[in-house]
Amino acid sequence: MEERRYRNVAQAKRYTVAQLIDKYLDDYLPRKPRSEPVQRQQLEWWRKQVGSLTLADLTPDIIVEHRDRLARRILPSGKKKTASTVNRYLAALSHVLTIGARELRWLPDSPMRDVSKLKEPTGRVRYLSDDERDRLLAACSESGNDKLLTIVVLALSTGMRKNEILTLRWDTVDLERQQITLLETKNRERRAVPLVGKALEMVRTLAARAD
Repeated sequence: MEERRYRNVAQAKRYTVAQLIDKYLDDYLPRKPRSEPVQRQQLEWWRKQVGSLTLADLTPDIIVEHRDRLARRILPSGKKKTASTVNRYLAALSHVLTIGARELRWLPDSPMRDVSKLKEPTGRVRYLSDDERDRLLAACSESGNDKLLTIVVLALSTGMRKNEILTLRWDTVDLERQQITLLETKNRERRAVPLVGKALEMVRTLAARAD
């Protein structure tokens, strides 16, 4: 009562998990067009599993139970879902519950606070050898796609992600200042990428053809 959360507790008994997920799918997920298809599928899974529960009845123990069940699930390929995939399912539900608590005031707090993510294996850093790089560039040169070589050279030269390269627009490429401005990155921060050497030369050639 002192924290003025009594209304949120009452709301949590009134609304179901399915209602909150539906509200999120209708009003919030469309703001994230890049991740919408995957997150929609993940949230539909949660809706099927725990949608009938009220928000007050959705406890950390129940989420953990379904987290572990998802991790043990055998796919048609005969393999199990990876820890990183299971964690993305958790992240999707976590964001829904955070919205429900902070913006909608449908529950006093997110039960996800007390749910741990699965431990993911440490990834191995892999670099191309000189021979592998040369063969890759040669194969790109022989490709029927006239932009493939430029895309790969950009990736090797700048470290830009695939989606960052494929969604580039000419108004973000400054050939005079020799840089590319990325407006929407994974961290949601704008950043400038230097454009030098062979990458700069190939982008200039591509720009000339575009004119």
